[in-house]
Amino acid sequence: MTETASAAAIAPSRTVAVVGTGTMGQGIAQVALVAGHPVRLYDAVPGRAREAADALAGRLGRLVDKGRLDAAERDAALARLRPADGLAELADAALVVEAVLEQLPVKQELFGALEDVVGEDCLLATNTSSLSVTAIAGKLRHPGRFVGLHFFNPAPLLPLVEVVSGFATDETAATRAYETAKAWGKTPVRCADTPGFIVNRIARPFYAEAFAIHEERGADPATIDAVLRECGGFRMGPFELTDLIGQDVNEAVTRSVWESFFRSPKFTPSLAQRRLVESGRHGRKSGRGWYAYEAPGASSQEAVRPAPHTAPPAEAPGAVTVVGDLGPARDLVAMMGEAGIAVKTVNEGGPYIELPGDGQLVPADGRTSVEFADVVYFDLALDYRGATRIALSASEDTSERAVSEAVGLFQRLGKEVSVIGDVPGMIVARTVAMLVDLAADAVAKGVASPEDIDTAMRLGVNYPLGPVEWNRRLGQDWAYDLLSALHERCPTGRYAPSLALYRQAYAGDEETGS
Repeated sequence: MTETASAAAIAPSRTVAVVGTGTMGQGIAQVALVAGHPVRLYDAVPGRAREAADALAGRLGRLVDKGRLDAAERDAALARLRPADGLAELADAALVVEAVLEQLPVKQELFGALEDVVGEDCLLATNTSSLSVTAIAGKLRHPGRFVGLHFFNPAPLLPLVEVVSGFATDETAATRAYETAKAWGKTPVRCADTPGFIVNRIARPFYAEAFAIHEERGADPATIDAVLRECGGFRMGPFELTDLIGQDVNEAVTRSVWESFFRSPKFTPSLAQRRLVESGRHGRKSGRGWYAYEAPGASSQEAVRPAPHTAPPAEAPGAVTVVGDLGPARDLVAMMGEAGIAVKTVNEGGPYIELPGDGQLVPADGRTSVEFADVVYFDLALDYRGATRIALSASEDTSERAVSEAVGLFQRLGKEVSVIGDVPGMIVARTVAMLVDLAADAVAKGVASPEDIDTAMRLGVNYPLGPVEWNRRLGQDWAYDLLSALHERCPTGRYAPSLALYRQAYAGDEETGS
C-alpha cells in the first residue's frame, strides 16, 4: 500500500468493526453503517452484540419513520450488519473502533489481542475520552497505526470527532482516520495526545469558575446560569449543563484532567461539586443536582429552580460622562445616546462611565469594588446590544445611589440586571478570560491549531464563539490584564496568565518599541 493510499479515507466497501456495544459503540456503528460500510459488532459479554444489532435495527427503523432514511437504505444497511461471536471474526476489518470500559488494562489487553487478528493495514482506534492514547498503544508491536477517534454522544447526531495522535502514531494513520471521519459526514479536528484532548481540556473553566463564584458566595446557581446564557451567549449555564451531563460524570472528567496535569491549580476540582456527588445528587438522572427535577430519570423533566436575582426598577441617569475607551463595551456609548441618556466623552483616562452621583461604572477588569470609592463593575457581554441581562457587582461600602444609577442605566438599555457579590472578574469576564488562556496555552504547546480549537469548542460544547476568535475580538491585552489582576488577588496560580498570553500581550509593545 502506498503512503498516499494509506492516508486516504477507508473505502466504503471495507469492513469497520466496533468493539463494545454500549450507547457509544452503537452510535459509532450506526455512523459507519449509514456511510455504507459493512459493520461487525463485538462485545465480550455473550449475546450483547446480537442485542446491539437488534437495537440498531430499531434505531434505523425510527429514522425511516421520521423520513430521515429510505426504507431501502435501511434494509441495505442491516444486510451489512453482523454481530461477531469472537475477535477472530474481525480479521477482515480495515478499521476497528473500541468503545469499552475506561480502564487502561482492559483496553491494552483488547488491542493486544486485536493485533494478532487483523491485517497489517488495519487502523486501530480508541474512543476514549479520558485515557492517554499513547498509554493504550504502549504495549502494541505496531503503535504507529493506533489513533484516538473521540466521538461525542450521541455519535449519530453530533458532528465533532477529535482525531488524536499518540506519541507513536504515524502521520498517515492520523490522516487516514481524519479523512474517514470526514467521509462519514463528521467534522474532524486533529490534536495531540494531551489530557482531555481539546474540548475536555479547554472547557474546564466554564464549569470551574461558575462553581468558584458560587463557593465565594458571589451569586446563586440560577443567577450565574442566567448571566452566562443571557449576557455571555452560552446555550446553557454550567449548573444546568452539569445536571444534564451528570455531576458524577463531569466531576470525574475534571478530576482526571487535574490528576493528569499533576494537580495543576488551573484545573482544581470544585469542593461544592464533590459534595453533590458524595450525596448522590447527580443531576437529572437522580432527580436532584444543583437543581431539583419533577420526574427523576425522565428525559423531559423540568427543573424546579429559583428565579435568577433580578434588580427592581430604578431610575436611569439623565446624563453620564464616558471616560476613555470602553474596549469591548464601546457599543454602550451609542446605545445610551439612543436610549435618551446624554453622553459626554473624555478621551483621556478611564475606562469608566461617570454617573451623576460621582459613582463610576467600570468594565470588569479583575479588581474588586471594595478597593475603590463608589465603583460598580459591569460584566463582559458577548454582544451588548443583543444581551438581555447584565451583571453588576458592588461592595458593601458602595453607595446605594451609585448602585441604583448603574441599575437604572442598564434597565433603560432594555436589560434585566443581576447585582452579584464583589467577586473579582465577575462571571462572564473571568470565565472567558480563563477559556482564552487555556486555548492560547494549547496552541502554543502544539495541542491543536487555532482553527481546530475554535471548531471543537463551538461544535463540541456549543460555545457562541471559539476562544481564539473571542481573544481576537477582545484584543491582545484584555485576557492577560484581567487574569493578572485576578492572580494578584487570588495568588494560588490558578489565574496566573500563561506564557502564551504574556507573549501575546507584549508582542505589540515590542513591535512599536514602546
